[in-house]
Amino acid sequence: MVRRSRDAKFVIYQVLYIFVITVLALKGAEINLGEVVSKENVVQKSVRDSLINVVDSLSELGLKFNIEIDSNVVTENKSLKEKLSKLNNQVASLSKKVIEIPKPEKVIPVEKKKEEILPAPFSKNLEFLQYATNTAENKGDYEVSIVDAANNVIANVNPKSKKDFELADQSEVIIKYGNQSDRIKVKKNYPPEIEIKKVTNKMDKSDIYVKDLQRTTCFTVEIKDERIDQIKVSSSGPITVSAPQKNKNGNLVYNVSLQLVNTADKFDEWTDRNSQLVDQEGRYKANFFFTAFDNKSKQKTEVGDVFYFTDFSK
Repeated sequence: MVRRSRDAKFVIYQVLYIFVITVLALKGAEINLGEVVSKENVVQKSVRDSLINVVDSLSELGLKFNIEIDSNVVTENKSLKEKLSKLNNQVASLSKKVIEIPKPEKVIPVEKKKEEILPAPFSKNLEFLQYATNTAENKGDYEVSIVDAANNVIANVNPKSKKDFELADQSEVIIKYGNQSDRIKVKKNYPPEIEIKKVTNKMDKSDIYVKDLQRTTCFTVEIKDERIDQIKVSSSGPITVSAPQKNKNGNLVYNVSLQLVNTADKFDEWTDRNSQLVDQEGRYKANFFFTAFDNKSKQKTEVGDVFYFTDFSK
């Protein structure tokens, strides 16, 4: 009776051991597959059958066991153990590398600074002119470069200063200052203008005397140009021309009188030589001309008018 009690305890302990091993395996714990008992001490099949009978008896008494024994597993799978060991080493090495690799630093995007918009260095109503001397006044705090369409520098203007420069046939120029650039159209240079006005009524009469016309301003001549200082003025004909005066528009104004002859005899000689200069009304005429020449654009304008007279004096 005592022996049977000991056998029952032994079986229970064995069953609990198998149960614990099974739970550990299911929970993923590491199980050492090495031998713990020599083959000589392994429970024989006959003994195992006896144990199963005992377990069945215990089950009938109310103890429930569900244990399956794989009778095909007789030796440790050393090849599988080695592969598992290598795999564990590789996983450990990889985990170490992952820990050693630092996380990439968060890149904070750098906000681009908005480019400063500089005020225009020149006056808004500034205009440049072809074939002329132009003046650029730089009111800004940056140097200004004036270049043509081919990027050739025409002039550099220092801050808060003026600069004269010459233009030829450019239709526009580019001004560069700071990190900005603007285009400025260049006006076309037209030929100078000449306007002649009659300012006496003495030639409206039937009798017109040379002596009176030579003592009177008969015509005014006005020379107009955007660059009047680069205009050369010349005249021709039997006239006397006063020194030019500038009017309120900056144009040149000349006073013109007749200068034909000083005596009656000289007048007779003149009429003998110029008999062809008589109009249908029997009046003599003498032409005069004014020429305005642009020294830079090389453009020329010529305009004339006529003196009429019938005799030298009363």
